[in-house]
Amino acid sequence: MNGSFGVTCNWAKIGLLLLLLSILGCNTLKKVGEDELLLTKNTILVDEEKVTNSEIKGLIAQKPNSSVLGYPLKLNLYNLAKENPDSSFQDWLHRKEKREKRLNNLLSVKQVNRLSESFLVKGYSEFLKRIGEPPVIIDTSATNKSLKKLESYYNSKGYFNNTGEYQIVDSKKKRKASIEYSITLNKPYIVDTIQKNITSPELDSIYQNAIRQSFVRQGEQFDLDKFTMERERLTSLFRNSGVYNFQESSINYSILRDTTLAADDQLMDVQLNIKKFRSSNDSTDTNMPYKVARHKQINIYADYDVNGGMDTLQRIQHENYNIYYSGKLRYRPKALADAIFFEKDSVYRDLDRIRTYRQITNLNTFKYPNIEFIPDSTQTELETNIYLAAKPKYSLNLNFDVTHSNIQQVGTAFSASVITRNVFGGAETLNISARGSIGLLSDASLSDETFTSELGGDINVTFPRIWLPFNTEKIIPYYMLPQSRLSIGTNFQRNIGLDKQSLNSILSYNWSPTERLKNNIELLNVEFVRNVNTNNFYNVYRNTFSNLDDIADQFQDNPEYSSYFDPILEEGEEPRLSIPDGANRFAKDVLSDSIPVSPEDKQEVNSIEERRRRLTEDNLIFASNFTHTKNSKSGINDLDFYQYRIKLESAGAMLSLLTNAIPFNKNPNGQHLVFSVPFSQYVKTEFDYIRHWSIGGGQVIAFRSFSGLAIPYGNSDNVPFVRSYFAGGSNDNRAWNAYELGPGSTDNINDFNEANLKLALNLEYRFPIAGDVKGALFADAGNIWNVFDNETNPGAIFSGFSSLGDIALGTGLGLRYDFTYFVFRLDVGFKTYNPAKIGSDRWFDGYNFKKAVFNIGINYPF
Repeated sequence: MNGSFGVTCNWAKIGLLLLLLSILGCNTLKKVGEDELLLTKNTILVDEEKVTNSEIKGLIAQKPNSSVLGYPLKLNLYNLAKENPDSSFQDWLHRKEKREKRLNNLLSVKQVNRLSESFLVKGYSEFLKRIGEPPVIIDTSATNKSLKKLESYYNSKGYFNNTGEYQIVDSKKKRKASIEYSITLNKPYIVDTIQKNITSPELDSIYQNAIRQSFVRQGEQFDLDKFTMERERLTSLFRNSGVYNFQESSINYSILRDTTLAADDQLMDVQLNIKKFRSSNDSTDTNMPYKVARHKQINIYADYDVNGGMDTLQRIQHENYNIYYSGKLRYRPKALADAIFFEKDSVYRDLDRIRTYRQITNLNTFKYPNIEFIPDSTQTELETNIYLAAKPKYSLNLNFDVTHSNIQQVGTAFSASVITRNVFGGAETLNISARGSIGLLSDASLSDETFTSELGGDINVTFPRIWLPFNTEKIIPYYMLPQSRLSIGTNFQRNIGLDKQSLNSILSYNWSPTERLKNNIELLNVEFVRNVNTNNFYNVYRNTFSNLDDIADQFQDNPEYSSYFDPILEEGEEPRLSIPDGANRFAKDVLSDSIPVSPEDKQEVNSIEERRRRLTEDNLIFASNFTHTKNSKSGINDLDFYQYRIKLESAGAMLSLLTNAIPFNKNPNGQHLVFSVPFSQYVKTEFDYIRHWSIGGGQVIAFRSFSGLAIPYGNSDNVPFVRSYFAGGSNDNRAWNAYELGPGSTDNINDFNEANLKLALNLEYRFPIAGDVKGALFADAGNIWNVFDNETNPGAIFSGFSSLGDIALGTGLGLRYDFTYFVFRLDVGFKTYNPAKIGSDRWFDGYNFKKAVFNIGINYPF
């Protein structure tokens, strides 16, 4: 059985290799006729200068076949497909049928075999054609169409007398050619005077007050884009100045040209025309002058039912708002009024309408609202109606997952959450969630039991306002979508690491000054972590134990030190320190000079004991932080954007001030204690920047840079493990597994390597392969270091610019499959520069698939 499987695998590898060779060696002209030319390149020359603008190049109707790093992959995949798969297999099938007759096979078997073989061949060819790309043959009709588009484009820029031509340039290789488009611009036309014909006196007054912001200006070159931008500006201006029903179609421009002027005179007059309102509902009165309208009456219909009657509704008035409801009003009037940005007797503004929609949606209590404006007979007063339909009071979410990790061979995780809306009558949201998991332990030495378990829960309350004892509306108005969140959570782990128990509480505020800017303040972030099973340290951190046990090897044959070692050994097994008693006593006695070791070994034991103390001690973190984020992305299809995130955090400062007034207890190390636990004290800052460049054809270059630094001080000489940095993993340097890179030039000395300084740079070229399958080539650089803390290993410490030589470099390639809602990602990383090596061994050491790191992830890493 094993031999058969091995042969099958070998044939599969040979088949895959042959397929790759056939693709690489495929003739790109295979399906190009003798009298046809394969398009290889388009060149655009404008006044004899080459054009690189992607917008202009996008006007070309025929583009060369797509390529990946210059290789026409899709074209060659298409060329592998057979034109007529049935005919190419007729002879082979006929010979097979004769063989089947000699073997007395049944007719039904022969038909099934024949049909299945034909189906597979046809399906394979159709698949290659679907994911591939047919050769782009030069078509002069398409070329002429492209030329007309280029001429029209430059017409829109004021070059009305431009002329164009194209030339097909034969390649040195037969049946290949490129196309060169040449455009001669000639003199551009200039806007001379701007006249206006505005039928509404009120619109004319509004226009005159904002004429300085106009995109169309006297003396500038004609540009159709500026006329479009001006129409959009005027539409927004009028709608935000009281004209609620203004239509962009009411605006047009007339080009006035004096025919008596000389033929080479490029001056032109422009007339702005703004027509009357054209109603689509009343054919008898289609032309009415636009007027400025005010909100005469504002009605809020809470719990609106489109099928319910309006006559039985009750009404209350709050701050000039009429609130209608049925039965009992479930919402505080102020909560409803704060979500509405229209004010009685104020001029209509479209901005207020948009803000009202956003704020009502932000309440997470109502469905998308319906807003209606009913004008009076004079068109100057509006009855404004806001119809609100409530979401369900309660909703339940359930999740179930299968998990795998370095601790669990396999596990199951479940979670449930109940959402309650409008908890206190002010559109607050209460979310109560519970989660749990159980799994099979991957390493029996980690615990006496077989299974791991985890149980946790959270309570979150969200308020649609800034929840403080003083009014913040002038600083953070409601149109910025302010929210306050109060959360309390706990988590219990068993047979996972040191069996942690944690309790956390967060009071945070967030708001969005614009659609692209977001701010978040965590005024209070309290986290308490208790390690229940500290005696399991050396079972979990095996590398640390191995380093300590190696130092103890020199004493293993001395009966005087036998009590440090495990007395029960299997045959052939070397003595080792017993866990936890022997390891703990050995480290303590080495540091007290009861056991003679070299200064180097003593320093190593001191480092191990410091790490054990740090990772087994309980943590109490009282922190506050501020995060500012900006994202220029305009939509999910925007492939050219940037975003950045700045975060500042401080922990322990408030408690440190209290030590001056309150007599805190201290431990032997002089640290102040709260609930018998030393509180952490540090400052931390992070900057994360991402930039994407679209280079056409679905190809994107993505760049990311990250820098973070956490400095302990006062009551701490190191940063808590949960707030430190690590390197490696599917979203970082993909040539290393998570926690395996660094610090500095050290070589994975600990099981979970972390530090308080991190630098990371990532560059990725993303390209389409076939359909929803995408590809990527990437380079990841970065590392972590210790700085301003109690680390003593010089290889792990950042000592200046010379330490930048310890920046690791990983390169690799990846495959992605786009499921529309998420992207499944597989990346293969190779260690290109490994700072843990020495000299030339740092470069390309183990640069092969055997030592590659495979990462699976969901969605793009940045």
